[in-house]
Amino acid sequence: MHTWAWLAWLASALAALSATRNPLYLLLGLTCLALVGVGQPRDESHLPSPFSPWKFGLVLVGLAAGFNALTSHYGESILFTIPGKLPLLSGAVTLEALLYGATNGLALAGLLGAFWIFARALPVRALIGLIPRAFYPLATVTAIAVTYLPATLRQFQQIREAQAVRGHALRGLRDWPPLFMPLLVGGLERAMQLAEAMTARGFASLGEQAGLHRQTAPRLALLAGLLLLGAGWMVLLGGWSKPASGLMLGGGAGLILAGLWALGRRYPRSSYRPPRWRGSDTLCVAEALLVLGVTLLPLPGLGAEGLWYTPYPKLALPPFDWRVGVGLLGLLGPLLGQGRSESAK
Repeated sequence: MHTWAWLAWLASALAALSATRNPLYLLLGLTCLALVGVGQPRDESHLPSPFSPWKFGLVLVGLAAGFNALTSHYGESILFTIPGKLPLLSGAVTLEALLYGATNGLALAGLLGAFWIFARALPVRALIGLIPRAFYPLATVTAIAVTYLPATLRQFQQIREAQAVRGHALRGLRDWPPLFMPLLVGGLERAMQLAEAMTARGFASLGEQAGLHRQTAPRLALLAGLLLLGAGWMVLLGGWSKPASGLMLGGGAGLILAGLWALGRRYPRSSYRPPRWRGSDTLCVAEALLVLGVTLLPLPGLGAEGLWYTPYPKLALPPFDWRVGVGLLGLLGPLLGQGRSESAK
């Protein structure tokens, strides 16, 4: 899918998981995220994860449930009592506190899972392409940083295999120098080759420095925008004038966007094969808007207690509205869009 379609899906997932504490809605959202994560093809440019995010999510839910049950002594369904006068721990451990902690753990696990799917589904070049053109040095440094670790790990694996063919085995600290020294020399060689390539392509050349005086106006616009944003925020917090604060905040945001656009014009960006916006991307964005609508906009007949369920003071079955459930199925947008694009091919 297109990068901006993925961003719309991520925003809808974060909004949906943050807007509710109903365990039924959270479980439905997590199920959709799991299906999207399993159905997405793996990008080969990413490194394998050192741990399973789903197992980490289960551990996170358990830790959140246990911590809240041991530190929050509210509720009528008492499981057991911790005697003594231990700070935060002594008191009744209730089923309501355990469930509320597990619900918060589900929300945190969902947020981490959404970011994990977003990072795994998009290649590194697409993520770097999200950086505005005005920050092209930052994009260059980020590209170098994110490609350095995979290259180093691949070289380490090659060195280890070559040393194993020669009969080398890792038994202790004394066996590490035959692996570390070739890795260090190879890293220095790659750094020298990268520096020469960047110099040959004119990175940070004198021509760019000679044109810095042309960036004075955009930088002044950025500075004025930041000052206006700060002033508008102070006026809004003080409660003096909402229209004035709105104008100042809007003007500051406009000046910042204009300054970034003017700075980015000096650094054109080209792409060998630019991504195309397809019908599946439009479908994914529409489903993301559906998720945002059912979770952020008030629905007729649905009170705030429907989304913000609390088990206190006595545990009860959480409510479930079929409209919210159908809307949360919009989180399957990447999976449905992918299936539609493949059937079109």
